Amino acid sequence: MELVRTRRIIDTEGADAVLAAAESRARQNGSRVVIAVVDPHGELVALRRTPAAQIASSRVAVDKGRSAAIFVRPSRELEEQVSNGRLGALALRGAAALTGGIPLTVGDEVVGAVGTSGETPDEDEQISIAGAGADFSTVEVAALTFDGARLTAEAATQLATERHVHPVVAVVDAGGTLVYLSRPDRAQVASVEVATDKARTAAIYRRPSKDFEDQATNGRPSALHLARAVPLQGGIPITFGDQVVGAIGVSGASSADEDQELAVAGADALAAAVARNGRGSSAAFFSSATLSEKFEEGGLLLDTARYKIDAGRRTAPGEVEYHDRFVDVMHIVRGSATVVTGGTLVEPREVATGELRADSVEGGIPHELAEGDVLAIPNGVAHQFTRVSDPFLYFVVKVEA
Repeated sequence: MELVRTRRIIDTEGADAVLAAAESRARQNGSRVVIAVVDPHGELVALRRTPAAQIASSRVAVDKGRSAAIFVRPSRELEEQVSNGRLGALALRGAAALTGGIPLTVGDEVVGAVGTSGETPDEDEQISIAGAGADFSTVEVAALTFDGARLTAEAATQLATERHVHPVVAVVDAGGTLVYLSRPDRAQVASVEVATDKARTAAIYRRPSKDFEDQATNGRPSALHLARAVPLQGGIPITFGDQVVGAIGVSGASSADEDQELAVAGADALAAAVARNGRGSSAAFFSSATLSEKFEEGGLLLDTARYKIDAGRRTAPGEVEYHDRFVDVMHIVRGSATVVTGGTLVEPREVATGELRADSVEGGIPHELAEGDVLAIPNGVAHQFTRVSDPFLYFVVKVEA
């Protein structure tokens, strides 16, 4: 069962490439347009307006791009449905039935969309098509799966049942769109929307919805004006590594505090399942931006029961380490160091089960490490950094032996 998967989305550089290609086509024809690039959730990534473009086109271009992204088709298809007599298509939530929005795809996956507004429908569409044909870049991000959303909701629901309360539990993706909803027979009807609102708030603002309730309660009522935010506790982000992949919202327990407790329990259940099993059949992915940020301070990228990945940063030598159960595999990213392996620990002390530390070691073999080198240290072998550059950056994969 895969709880978290990877997906591609358009990045800032990719959006710039799409805009450049679309603008080039517009200028060739003397078109006065606004061009917008959105992500797969329909949210704006980048926008460009050519000289003399009408002001209203800024919003219309985004509407067209959003429609193409969230309906996974050119927005022309929506306009044609309406023009051919299917007026009900005008009621589709989030849709702008206007020609000019084109999905951006990599393989069979929609990674965003481009929308153009300002000229005739056909001209707008051709400009967007030119943008979509650009050689644009994307990034891979973690994404919550249906199975992951279900596990999260069921964990919260199970705990609620044990407490003899019957709230609604909603789980949304990173863009705040509903993925899974649990509504017990005895749940109050209003909680369906409230739970979803709480989850959406936590997902799109990347923080517990309680933060906004606290702001509104403690002297900042303007927090009520934050777009799409509902300042009610009970919404908790769902994270994978340092990425928010979705959120859980709970409404209708015995109190607001219990809503919050149940939401935390659901999010923690997913984190625990990922820690036990990884993300399932999918590989863990960390973007270059994530790695650069993590290397600024150093720290764990992934922590599971069977293996760990550490973005290590050293600026000075360290004490002797000894791991009874873990193999260390180091890959040097930047800088140089001297590592001594083997030998006998001098006055060792136990810091955890199977983990020893010491100030020095007698004997051992020194290894001079430079960028690109790899050093594998079996479990049961002492090791110590006796010299490091400032900074010294390296990956450490710790695998249970």
